[in-house]
Amino acid sequence: MEVPPVTATSQPVDGSQPTLARDAIGLPEVLFQSITHMAPAVATALSIGAATSFAGGITPLAVLFAMIAVLFTAFSMAELARHLPSAGGMFTYVGRGLGSFFGWMVAWGFALAEPLVMPLLLGGFGFYGAIFLSEYLSIQFDLAWVVLAILCGLLVWWLNYRGIGLSTRTGLVLGVLEIAIFLLISALLIVNADNNTLSVFVPGEEGVRPAFQGMIFCLLAFIGFEAAAPLGEETADPRRTIPRAVVWSAILVGLFYVFNYYAATVFFGPDRMTEFYAFNEGDPWGFMANEVLGTLGGLLIIFAILNSSIANANAGSTAATRSLFAMGRASLLPRFFAVVNPETRAPVNAVHFQAISALIIAVVLGYLLTGDPYPFGLNVYVFLGTMLGLIFAGIYILVNVACFGYYWRERRDEFNVIKHVVVPIIGVIAMIPALLAVIGGLTIPILDVELPPYDNYLRFTAPIVGIWVVLGIGVYFYLRSSNPAALDRVGEVYGADAAAPEDV
Repeated sequence: MEVPPVTATSQPVDGSQPTLARDAIGLPEVLFQSITHMAPAVATALSIGAATSFAGGITPLAVLFAMIAVLFTAFSMAELARHLPSAGGMFTYVGRGLGSFFGWMVAWGFALAEPLVMPLLLGGFGFYGAIFLSEYLSIQFDLAWVVLAILCGLLVWWLNYRGIGLSTRTGLVLGVLEIAIFLLISALLIVNADNNTLSVFVPGEEGVRPAFQGMIFCLLAFIGFEAAAPLGEETADPRRTIPRAVVWSAILVGLFYVFNYYAATVFFGPDRMTEFYAFNEGDPWGFMANEVLGTLGGLLIIFAILNSSIANANAGSTAATRSLFAMGRASLLPRFFAVVNPETRAPVNAVHFQAISALIIAVVLGYLLTGDPYPFGLNVYVFLGTMLGLIFAGIYILVNVACFGYYWRERRDEFNVIKHVVVPIIGVIAMIPALLAVIGGLTIPILDVELPPYDNYLRFTAPIVGIWVVLGIGVYFYLRSSNPAALDRVGEVYGADAAAPEDV
């Protein structure tokens, strides 16, 4: 429907709440918002690559386990999205399912996590871009990664400033490209493998423990499947589109990961897979691509990773700015973030803030973490990625619990024991290993898998997140005492469609 023009202030001319562009995007754009947010190429090369050190020759089984675990959380999220399409995303879900305190804590965690996606990918883009310039163009200079990170940041800022349509459609194109490249290389690896075998899905003498250990890292590769959720207000038929996008993004990317690592394992050799991650100076995929496609193969792989970095930074920025917009509109953050551009309908101040903060974080953090133990750019990716793993594992657990809470409290007539009890419980259990893994120095119960403590700068990630959580609790109680109306509106202000039960 048509919405009135929005002025340069945070209020539209008719005095109602500021709104985003309605019905601007459909299922393809929303689906690829989640797909690109997972950064399939980068996750294949880095996140799941780390799993091979533990899962070895049954890494494909570890990926399959992770995919199944993620699907339980995706299903819980889809059940919530059927009735709560909103720019608040998981903030709205947990707020309505568990109450304002837990809703606020998810919003607080999300406010830290989502804005970190863009600087994380800027670091990755700078690192791989510098490799491309050095290895393929023989261009080397000390600040190459910084220059490339800034250029990537400016491109993402422009895409978000121009509005949701251009941003998500660009993500669709970039997502298709990176997936196509890895599918091509993986297909060639399978064709050229000495022995194609399904034994890579069958536990060996050590049982399933290696697969569970590897699964921890595979779960991190799925972070972002929920990125469609904050686009509910801008999506046509959101009650059908958002749930489909959340579930199908997890399924499609999960199958993509399984296919890629089946190909890598049978080509590289199941018995050698524990050596995979460090092979060829940390670029095993480039080596394999060169083996089956010559120099062009290596070029395609690095292009896919750079492309994936741009697409994921764009998707992360889109989700972050919509969440900042929703929180500003609810007065849980300054209403400065609720300003909407009258022409593009983009949350313009949120877009500017995200771009500036992302560039500062990427560059400053890159130099603060110099040589401990990763080079410039990649150190940003690893550090922020570890923090994101911890934050999102906790948020996913709350979303699963909120699925039960929402249907028990507000949708008792639709309550289903399988959908709203069994599935969420399994979703919580499946996320616990990932939560413990990114903290480090713990043992996973029942499985008796010991997780060594971090001995580098990664040891600071859990304390940083812990401090952020404590601050969030303090801010919540401050708001409750000084401005309780803001917290009372948690379940109401995050989009008219999600505001009142009688409207859905």
